[in-house]
Amino acid sequence: MDEVIERIRRELKDTADPEIRKISQRFFKEPITCYGMKTAAVNAIAKRYWKEIKQQDKHYIFNLCEELYRSGYLEESFIVSEWAHRLSDRYEREDLAVFWHWIDTYITNWASCDGFCNHTMGDFIEKFPEAIDELKAWTRSDNRWMRRAAAVSLIVPAKHGRFLDESIEIASLLLTDNDDMVQKGYGWLLKEASRKHSDEVFSFVMANKRKMPRTSLRYAIELMPKERKTEAMKRDW
Repeated sequence: MDEVIERIRRELKDTADPEIRKISQRFFKEPITCYGMKTAAVNAIAKRYWKEIKQQDKHYIFNLCEELYRSGYLEESFIVSEWAHRLSDRYEREDLAVFWHWIDTYITNWASCDGFCNHTMGDFIEKFPEAIDELKAWTRSDNRWMRRAAAVSLIVPAKHGRFLDESIEIASLLLTDNDDMVQKGYGWLLKEASRKHSDEVFSFVMANKRKMPRTSLRYAIELMPKERKTEAMKRDW
């Protein structure tokens, strides 16, 4: 095991709070493994160790990330998210294969999925927009977290008004997904897209509300005016 990883794990164990560990499980339907720490404390550790490793070769850092992911601990996945995001100026197109592998192999809950995809994948797509075609392929995965990743990877760009057509296409591909984590994921994407494109998202919702799960619909219209929410939620069938 790398010496940096050993020191990080020792610090995580020493800082862990059994009460936080007990409370943390309440936020997840699936079992999680965690030390029991607040996210801000984990991020502080990640940033401190980043200063030590940031000059290292990117692939060495990727190997550290994989070692952290292998543990299955929630907090270690958060460190991966922090470090991978900080590598954004060094991303290359072939890194998508690494990111796909991490999501498909190691991510087992919404917090790890969103923490990684919102920023690392969001930055990657901004740099290589043609990779959105691969996100579309993820919507067909048997892995619920890959399907959620297809949507939440566009959250930050969509919030700033970018990739509207692609966001709507991914929402269309996931429209009737039976998994509530996926439904919430693409509903959230539509909500963020509505910040700059409310009319277009509302039109999509109205055209598809008979097929769209109510969970997704509620997320999608959350930022809309009351009258639009009422119209969208109205059962007209």
